Amino acid sequence: MAEAQQPVFSIEKVYVKDLSLEVPNAPQVFLRSEAPQLEVQLASASQHVDGALFETTVSVTVTAKVGDKTMFLVEAVQAGLFQIAGIPEGELPAVLGIVCPNVLFPYAREAISDTVNRAGFPPVLLAPVNFEAIYQQQVANAQQASGGAGQAGGPRIEIAH
Repeated sequence: MAEAQQPVFSIEKVYVKDLSLEVPNAPQVFLRSEAPQLEVQLASASQHVDGALFETTVSVTVTAKVGDKTMFLVEAVQAGLFQIAGIPEGELPAVLGIVCPNVLFPYAREAISDTVNRAGFPPVLLAPVNFEAIYQQQVANAQQASGGAGQAGGPRIEIAH
C-alpha cells in the first residue's frame, strides 16, 4: 500500500528582483506643499523553475503626482522561490496566485515605503491586498471568457493582476 505524498510548501528564498525610483522634477518637487495623488498598480506572476521549485513575483508601481507633475515613480518587483509538491494539480494555480503573493506582498510594501522615504518623501504605506479575491475574480473572468465551460483540473490561467 503506497502512502500518499504529503503536501510540501516551503519558502526557499525571498528577494528583490527589480527596484527603481524616479524623481523627475527634483528639486522643485520638494518645494510643493500640496498632497500628491497616488496611483498604485499591482501584478503577480508565477513560473515553474525546476522540479518542485516555482518563482512568484509581485510587482508594485506607485506614481505620485501633483497636478500634471510627477513627484516620484517607484517600481518594485519582489520575488520568491517556493518549493511546492504533493498539492493536487488543480489546486496549484490557487497556491501560486494566493498563498505566494500573500507571503511576498509585505516585503514589496516595505521596499516601496523604504525607497520613497530614502528619496526624501514621507513613506508610502500600501493597504493590505486580498489576493484571494483577485484570484477568484480572475478565475471568474477566465470562465466567462471561455463561455462558462468548466475545465478538468481547474482553470489554466496566467497569474497576473
